[in-house]
Amino acid sequence: MKVIAFARTALGTGASRRQRIAGQTPGIVYGGSGVPVNISLDHNALYHALKKETFHSSILDLEIDGKVEKVLLRDFQVHAYKQLVLHADFQRVDASQKIHVKVPLHFINGEASPAVKMSAGIISHVVSELEVTCLPADLPEFLTVDLGALEIGSSIHLADLQMPNGVTPVIHGGDDNPTIAAASVPAGRVEEAADAAAAAAQAIANAPADKK
Repeated sequence: MKVIAFARTALGTGASRRQRIAGQTPGIVYGGSGVPVNISLDHNALYHALKKETFHSSILDLEIDGKVEKVLLRDFQVHAYKQLVLHADFQRVDASQKIHVKVPLHFINGEASPAVKMSAGIISHVVSELEVTCLPADLPEFLTVDLGALEIGSSIHLADLQMPNGVTPVIHGGDDNPTIAAASVPAGRVEEAADAAAAAAQAIANAPADKK
């Protein structure tokens, strides 16, 4: 995906405000062997690009005054209540250096799983993205989580995922095999089953004893 930007020399709050009024969003590109460069991007183009999942987890071609660099979107700020992107940060990537990126998870076959199809259960997506490390060329746009075999009371963990070649998950905290998705019976159905069991038990208790 290509992003067009221009180097900017006017800095400070006042300059940034004037840029936004003119339909531009201030930003910065940093990292790698180059020096940080303050840039300006077309606001509307950036605003719509941010709505695309791949814009957040793909290597981007950032063109600054005709020169193209490989970058990742690292951060952006939006206005609290206006549809306005205030700032964007991009990091240069080196083809020979591994990167750390959060990759979205795509869940498939949930409706066809035994948990849903046979038990009318619900599947909870415990996490929606996974941090990975890899070379830029190996970065996947997303990771697929197949829910097709999931049954009630069971779950899918990190170790169950098929990672692409060259891609390694990054583990935080003490759990080296965190839960990705889990299937359970809806709370309402659990209560209904409990009520039915209680009613059946009461009916048995109230039934007259058999006469011999």
